[in-house]
Amino acid sequence: MSFKFVKKVISPSELLQMYPIPEKDAIVKKERDNQIKEVFTGGSDKFIVIIGPCSADNEDSVCDYISRLAKVQDKVKDKIIIIPRIYTNKPRTTGEGYKGIVHQPDPEKEPDLQEGLIAMRKMHLRAIAETGLTAADEMLYPENWPYVEDILSYVAVGARSVEDQQHRLTISGMDCPAGMKNPTSGDFSVMLNSCVAAQGNHTFLYRAYEVQTSGNPLAHTILRGAVNKHGQSIPNYHYEDLIRLLEMYNERDLANPAVIVDANHANSNKLYYEQPRIVREVLHSRSVNSDISGLVKGVMIESYIEPGNQKVSNHVYGKSITDACLGWDESEKLIYTIADHL
Repeated sequence: MSFKFVKKVISPSELLQMYPIPEKDAIVKKERDNQIKEVFTGGSDKFIVIIGPCSADNEDSVCDYISRLAKVQDKVKDKIIIIPRIYTNKPRTTGEGYKGIVHQPDPEKEPDLQEGLIAMRKMHLRAIAETGLTAADEMLYPENWPYVEDILSYVAVGARSVEDQQHRLTISGMDCPAGMKNPTSGDFSVMLNSCVAAQGNHTFLYRAYEVQTSGNPLAHTILRGAVNKHGQSIPNYHYEDLIRLLEMYNERDLANPAVIVDANHANSNKLYYEQPRIVREVLHSRSVNSDISGLVKGVMIESYIEPGNQKVSNHVYGKSITDACLGWDESEKLIYTIADHL
């Protein structure tokens, strides 16, 4: 019933010194950041597609996948900004199972947080260098932000973290769009209150320092569906849900109202193959209501090279070892479908 301090891990400054972002890639990231931010501030009418594996479990297959995305991005660049998901931290409902590459650089070996932090940064840097696409990651552990703050273009706060004060306050110090998911209960008020907190300025303890933040005006909402007391999934991507969210935004004094619709999780009842249908419905809702079109800035899709998921021991290249994902062929078609309907 106590903590065992195993070893002191590498500091953010040491890791950034060991694996700095090359100047040419830093320029690419700055350009990408500006393009993405313009979508959330209303300066651009491009559509955001945040897409990629449930968990970024293998550097080679993840970078292979993102290289494929980069070719598609070039074809749809006039309408869509693709942000690849490189999710290196994975929340586990019961605390069991694979927690992401930060915990286990090799999913079949024991946790090694030191090597995990290195693997996380190396994967993100390789993806930028090989594809020119800067990524999204989940901010599961607020203390990890300094390890990746110079390489991420988007951050998401998950349904289990969005009510946590440390997450909200840390987001208030970030200079990138941050999506706050609705909690598993589905309560929109919790999600919007999280945005209020993240957009405000705060003083708090962070990594052994008293820090002050100026607020993040790009904090926004993500709809991912809910789960009721019987364990049943309740989707919240329908037209009526978007209207309700719009009305609740209008009741609050929030900068840059925006929502990203997560097509998987409780919105699809984790039936990954339903994601294209859900995305098409969201696009239809945007097409019939200009206010919804202005609010819905993009979608989030779980996708990998091979469809479905597998046990860690199966070793199928490019197939998820956590939640089931859409395969590449369907994913590519879906991105072109999105572009055709914008």
